Amino acid sequence: MPDANKPFLMLHLGLGSFHRAHQAVYLHQLQQSGDTRWALAGGNIRPDMADTIEALIAQNGAYTLETVTPQGARSYTRITSIQTVVRHDPMLSGLIRLGADAHTRILSFTVTEAGYYLDAKDQLDLNFADLQADLVALKSGKPGSTIYGALTAILKARMLANTGSNAGDVTLLNCDNLRHNGDRSRSGLLQFLELLGDADLLAWVKAHTSSPNAMVDRITPRPTADVRTRVLAATGVDDAAALMGESFIQWVIEDHFIAGRPAWETVGVEMVQSVQAYEEAKIRLLNATHSCIAWAGTLVGYTFIHEGTLDAQIRQFAFDYVTNDVIPVLDTPEHPCPLNLPTYRDVVLDRFGNPAIADTNQRVAMDGFSKIPGFIAPTFRERLARNESIASVAMLPALFLAYLQRWHAGSIRYTYQDQAMDPAVAHAMCESADPVAAFCADQPLWGNLANDPRLVSALRAAFARVQHFVQERNV
Repeated sequence: MPDANKPFLMLHLGLGSFHRAHQAVYLHQLQQSGDTRWALAGGNIRPDMADTIEALIAQNGAYTLETVTPQGARSYTRITSIQTVVRHDPMLSGLIRLGADAHTRILSFTVTEAGYYLDAKDQLDLNFADLQADLVALKSGKPGSTIYGALTAILKARMLANTGSNAGDVTLLNCDNLRHNGDRSRSGLLQFLELLGDADLLAWVKAHTSSPNAMVDRITPRPTADVRTRVLAATGVDDAAALMGESFIQWVIEDHFIAGRPAWETVGVEMVQSVQAYEEAKIRLLNATHSCIAWAGTLVGYTFIHEGTLDAQIRQFAFDYVTNDVIPVLDTPEHPCPLNLPTYRDVVLDRFGNPAIADTNQRVAMDGFSKIPGFIAPTFRERLARNESIASVAMLPALFLAYLQRWHAGSIRYTYQDQAMDPAVAHAMCESADPVAAFCADQPLWGNLANDPRLVSALRAAFARVQHFVQERNV
């Protein structure tokens, strides 16, 4: 039985900047208020961020967060909520041991949108070699390297360790920018277990886990050496794991926890029955707009998000997309939105224009092949279903196609990362005699809209606008 004196544990997979500037901050605030019933542990399922992990281990999980307001005011907080940092090993032995522990009641994770390998119909896309490799690895007793492989190994150990009256119930909490993130990641996991052929574990997961949907929001740039320097100057602490985030923070979670949870509502987390309206607003007004600005900014030579946001023409692309095409489908007489969307739009653009954040186009532009179907295509479908114009939303994929052509030509000044992209397919699009038609024919990007004449027509017009926009800048 669990030791009543030990705190319950939330084990997080993916100790990147976002988790440390978001979920870890809320639990830190809860602990600082005197509620120490929960603690955090975490590690990575792949051997990345090794220097940061070693720094966190050396600092007993503590690190400094620099927070920056839109007006440029900076403040510094020592975050101490991570009790245990797990060094990576190929067998994930440390994560599996903690995940099987009865004190662990929440398994949370951030692996980026593309890390779930779901197609337009929410089916696992087995064209990805990582998934195939994980199925083979697990059958030979190894955990694999995807979120599904890691969760399978952890949950298998948990099922075997927690028998009888102590069933080992645990909540699987997705903290990624994925629409219906709990439902969809759960669906992917169950499909993975079916493919693995582990009927006992499949039945156990169905009975002993829950997967609430959640919406997360905070701009967290990749840390630079400047952050460490400012932290040292302000606090006297030379922190190799220091990071920076904007002052805005939001977390909305469906209150569907099978084994208890921290009292997050006391530190500003919104616990709700349904997260749908919040996640739709965030994904379409913030995430898609963010990508729009990153792609457009890169095309005209900007390095940072704030540069593109403060460019009147790029800001207008984003403003028109939200105002003309998104708000009318998210706030209707039949289904009024609980948020004031024009206000939300303006707050988002003000946040993006904060020069102190120094968020890079490189970070935000990544994963276009998962962002188009996840963040942008739904607005096309809803506008077309109402026989309404898609001229403003068409600018976003048109910007991405122009960006992709730059990538194809090797003329982007940074490395583009995209887990969902097949490079051969992307190069073939760009080499096509008709790149717009080839782009619009791609099934993973567009699903049932692929080859739709209305889509092709709108993209042609938008792509011409993008080319004119770039030519005007003489880039």
